[in-house]
Amino acid sequence: MSPIPTQTPVLPAELEALMRQLKMPHARALAPELIKTARAQRWEPAEVIKALFVEETAGRARSMLATRRKAAGFPTGKTFDTWDPTASSIPAPTQQALRTLEWIGRKENVVVCGPSGTGKTFFLEALGQQVVEAGMRVAWFRLEDLGALMRAHRSDDSVTKVVARILRADLIVVDDIGLLPVGT
Repeated sequence: MSPIPTQTPVLPAELEALMRQLKMPHARALAPELIKTARAQRWEPAEVIKALFVEETAGRARSMLATRRKAAGFPTGKTFDTWDPTASSIPAPTQQALRTLEWIGRKENVVVCGPSGTGKTFFLEALGQQVVEAGMRVAWFRLEDLGALMRAHRSDDSVTKVVARILRADLIVVDDIGLLPVGT
């Protein structure tokens, strides 16, 4: 007995063109299956539209999050999911206060310093990931890389533009200060 061929639903060309023009890639990808389901389950037209908009909104949120993560330049992708607050020398109340992110809105600076291997970078990266998840922008640099970026743009006098772009971030992290010498 041969299997019954399943027909992949196809979006009408006019509807696909409209969704392309409106830049709705996430809803467009879901639309053929959704229309098939809506027909089979006799959905109200408003429910179909709502489902498409929900998918587009969720897809855009995922894309924006991925874009902000990539733009941040995090070194490893560590988050608070694997962070052990009890293993850190940062006092628990300080960790909790920093994780509220209120200090970012007040445009306060934070300096985390301590011996090598105490989890400073891990904590800061997890904090940065949380900032990105909250919809804000992060710029992550090792001091050596920041120095190289400035030197690279000094020759064509575009340092001001680079600094302006960096300063648009809600959180700027400069890691590994004091580990390597940085040229003038």
